[in-house]
Order: sequence, then structure tokens, then C-alpha cells
Amino acid sequence: MNMHTLRTASRIAGRPASSPSHCILPVMQVRWSSHSPLGTPPANARKPVTINTLQSLYRKNEPITMITAHDFPSAHVADHAGMDMILVGDSLAMVALGMEDTSEVLMEEMLLHCRSVARATNGAFTVGDLPMGTYEISPEQGLASAIRMIKEGRVKSVKLEGGKEMAPTISKITSAGIPVLAHIGLTPQRQNALGGFRVQGKSTASALNLLQDAKAVQEAGAYAVVLEAVPAEVAALVTKKLSIPTIGIGAGNGCSGQVLVQVDMMGNFPPGRFLPKFVKQYGNIWAEAMRAMQEYKAEVKSRAYPAPEHTYPMSKEIFSEFERQIEGKREDFQAEQEHKAEKPEGKPAVPEIFEKLPNVPS
Repeated sequence: MNMHTLRTASRIAGRPASSPSHCILPVMQVRWSSHSPLGTPPANARKPVTINTLQSLYRKNEPITMITAHDFPSAHVADHAGMDMILVGDSLAMVALGMEDTSEVLMEEMLLHCRSVARATNGAFTVGDLPMGTYEISPEQGLASAIRMIKEGRVKSVKLEGGKEMAPTISKITSAGIPVLAHIGLTPQRQNALGGFRVQGKSTASALNLLQDAKAVQEAGAYAVVLEAVPAEVAALVTKKLSIPTIGIGAGNGCSGQVLVQVDMMGNFPPGRFLPKFVKQYGNIWAEAMRAMQEYKAEVKSRAYPAPEHTYPMSKEIFSEFERQIEGKREDFQAEQEHKAEKPEGKPAVPEIFEKLPNVPS
């Protein structure tokens, strides 16, 4: 949206438009810069997704779609694409802030990104990740952080990592009326304790522990649970044993829904970057961005851009008058400089007004 034109009513209050004294007031134009906030709204506006919507999809066995977003543009396209859920994941530590891992990101940084995503999202159900160190100490700390995420981050629910050990915290948060999305299996915030990014649930004992975690977070009140890096067969069985949706990431298609990191699936990274096995690249944003930027650079260097169609017009008459006045001022300035140069050296500078006074006898 580049411009809105707001036309005033063509009549004066109390007089019909046909009245001889009616007038048309000046047209008011509101011009956006190239960074206009929202652009064109979706062609088919949808009702906002709620907890009830997600439960309805689950009952119908219709897969739930979730994608991450970390700022206004990424959330804007995700919402327009019709995603059911948008996760402001702590993965933004790496993909948006250039950090080494998720343990570095702070609550204040998460809140900033959550607000940006919330402004762009009208339909999807938004989730904000509680960063490491903001909920593990006690259920009270978890609740305080969740409240900040809802009030300051403007998201609709929170996500936290951990199984049965986090059940009291999940219960505390949900008891306060804040929806919680749980996250078990590979929990990136705990990668150091897990020995790195390793698949979970590959042994019988590990799979049983995963099921116990899933049931614990369900009983604590989580409305859904993310299963990350879990064998497909185990994830499918866990899903069958629960009465809440499971959202898989690297857990096969037997889950109730799927989530991916948007930067990964869109291909917005340079060639050679490592991708987890479970990621399918649906686009190549990096290549398109490189093509566009290199073309822009070439056109600027060759002065092909901006072309006449990218500039604002000005009438020849106005420009000629502007040019004439500039030239006149230039001539006046040159004459003034020549006049000063003609004055004898060593003569004290005398204000022009005194130079013009007549000689008065002493």
C-alpha cells in the first residue's frame, strides 16, 4: 500500500450537496514510505485460530500446521499462508541474532521478537518460547515469565521444554489461565545434558520415559506437546496414547501436526549450511535474494536505476523558474565577490552604509 487518498465530504454540515454554498474541501493525501506496515490484507480473511480451533482439528484428525517466525515479515507471510500456529521459537537466537545456540537468548530479546510477530498475525494462534533460565527455578518463576510473555510479548500461549519434572510448572501456569505447549524428546535448551543434538526414544527405556513425560505434561494441563527428534514409530504410538495433539519436528507423520523452522524450510541461508535430516527445503530465498541484490548493485553502478519511472515528476515551467533563480543568485554572488576583490589592500573594511554617506566638512 503506497498511498491512501482520503476525500472529504463535498458538503458543509447542515447544507445539502446541491446547495449553492457547498464546496469541495482540499483532498488530503496520506503517503506511506516504502516501509508501509501491512500492505494488502488477505483476500479471504479467516477467523482467528483459538484453542477450540486446534482441538477441533485434532478431533477431526486434520493435521495442525505450525511454522516459526521471528519478526514482522516472517510472521506476515506465515499468517497470509494460512498457518494454524506461529511459534516465536528460541531458535531465533541462531537464525535471527547469530548466536551459537538457544541458551544465549534473553527474555527481553524474546519479548521484542514476540511483539513484532504479534503485530503481523491476525489469524494464526501464536506461541512464545520461554527462554532458558526463565522457568526452571520454580513454578512461581515460570508463571511470572509466562505472564510477561502474554502481557508484554502479546502472544496467546507459551512453550516450555521438559517432561514430568516440569509438570508442576505447567500446572501453575495453566491454572492462571495461560495455555502451555509442552516440548519433550530432544530439548535443545538441554543439549549439553543430552550429549548434543541426539535422537531421543531409540531404546525401550528411552521410549517408555518419553511416553511418561507426554502423559505427565498432558495431566498437568498442556493443550499440546511438541515431539522433537523421535523415531516415527514411537511418536505415532505416543500420539495414540494421548488425548491432546502432538506436534512433530523430526518425529514422522504420525503426529497430530508438524512444525519447522521457517528459515530452514524456505532456504534462507547460504549454500553449504548444515540442515537436520528432517528438514525439507521448500524454497530458495537465499538464491533469489542474491539475484535481486546483485542486479540492483549492477544497475546502480551503471546508472540504469533509478529510471525515469522511479522518479517524481516536476513541470518544466517550475524547474525553469527554479533554475533561473539559482543562476541569478549565482551571478549576484559572483558580482559581490568581484566587488570585494576590487577594494584596495590594507584599507580597513567599512560598512557599505557608511561608504554611501556624503562627505561632511569638519
